[in-house]
Amino acid sequence: MKRVIVISTSLRHGSNSDILADKFVEGAQAAGNEVEKISLSGKEIQFCRGCMACHKLGHCAIKDDVNDIMAKVMEADVIVWATPIYYYEMSGQMKTLIDRMNAMYGRDYKFRDVYLLTTAADEEPETPKRAEVGLSGWIACYPKSRLAGTLFCGGVNEPKAIEGNAKLQEAYEMGTKIC
Repeated sequence: MKRVIVISTSLRHGSNSDILADKFVEGAQAAGNEVEKISLSGKEIQFCRGCMACHKLGHCAIKDDVNDIMAKVMEADVIVWATPIYYYEMSGQMKTLIDRMNAMYGRDYKFRDVYLLTTAADEEPETPKRAEVGLSGWIACYPKSRLAGTLFCGGVNEPKAIEGNAKLQEAYEMGTKIC
């Protein structure tokens, strides 16, 4: 059994990336894993100030929801990011959280496998590539980890447009392979 943290970065209720994340969660739970989904909706996440106090403190000096999220990420075996693609890139709130987790750099961590689930109105296969590259930059700072898998569902724009899409089954199956 692995401890899996799924971070849903969309702030839109009923978002397609959030629904995709839910299917991954279902699959990972069906495989016997301990899974926690963290939605950034309703979370207070300020921008990184670049003060570097986190390297002295071991946590961010800003008092918001990031330190709690970061603590869970540090203890997880698997991290799953779910994001809508905006202008061919990860959501701003995902990037802001990644920047704010700078306190993790140089510390020990448990996660080895990182997954990326993306959705977009655009259907072209290259649509999520910049988000994948951006996340890979974060992963490169944690050399014991790797990008273990990606899943993209294009052609979904309106809330819940993903319902009935075959990519939901793919997300479920991806989750079942966590063991």
